[in-house]
Amino acid sequence: MATALMTASYAPDYERCRILCDSLDRHMQGDWHHYLLVDSGDVALFSALAGPRRTVIDQRALLPWWLRAVPDPRKPKRKIWLSPFGKPLRGWHIQQMMKLDFSRQAQEAAIIAIDSDVILVRDYDPAALWRDGRLRLYRQPNEIVPTIRSDHVAWLAHSDRLLDIGPFRLPAAGHIDSMVSWRADTARALLARIEEVNGCSWPRALTRARAFSEYMLYGRFAEEVQGGEGHWATDRSFCHVVWFADQLTDGPDGLRRFVRGLADDQIAVGIQSFIECPLEDVIRIVREEAPALALTG
Repeated sequence: MATALMTASYAPDYERCRILCDSLDRHMQGDWHHYLLVDSGDVALFSALAGPRRTVIDQRALLPWWLRAVPDPRKPKRKIWLSPFGKPLRGWHIQQMMKLDFSRQAQEAAIIAIDSDVILVRDYDPAALWRDGRLRLYRQPNEIVPTIRSDHVAWLAHSDRLLDIGPFRLPAAGHIDSMVSWRADTARALLARIEEVNGCSWPRALTRARAFSEYMLYGRFAEEVQGGEGHWATDRSFCHVVWFADQLTDGPDGLRRFVRGLADDQIAVGIQSFIECPLEDVIRIVREEAPALALTG
């Protein structure tokens, strides 16, 4: 079955996204198409990456009309998004909403969400997502604890309210990764559930709070509402990722050790774009440690 690869990106991550696209073209096999979900003002820039297997989608085809972007008064080069139904939103909120709405519209049976800062280094055919009609679901047992270094606990509480489930208990399973697979029909059912529970459109319900995670919503819906139907769970990540700056020390030597830590069953590496790691070092060391990957530029 066909697979949609979706990446929500923006101009500051263009070069990373270009490298991702190059690695997908070299290593992704089988029946797939890649969709880049970008800001309206970035469509022309990202159109250089379009091709027979890649389509650029303007965010206005994915967002509700009542969301409006304005310059951030504290960071004029950035935007905030104003809504009549909640507090101002940031770019990462908007990217989540684009991914959710894309999944509602997708014609393909399966979707893989891939961050801009991911680089594939091994061949992969997304047909392997399926086992006897069930799709891969990333699930990390007991990942979420009170001391976790992120807003996971708030995201759990938000999904409790949005899906009318819970209350959550800690430790709880996590579903967040740099590459995450969804069933399109399950994603549509998730959005329908949100609307049924909250009595309004899913974007309006979602943005009543600022602490939300699309991956947590999907994972908890698939497990706790649908009882895991149509999925098989795994705690194995597609991608070897640096999530925090203090996980990558000692400059290029630390980066080399990180790349060498790629597990045998992982197909990609990723360094969060907000971590100060020169992109040229990443490209050089990935090329040296994974010679099958011939990056351009």
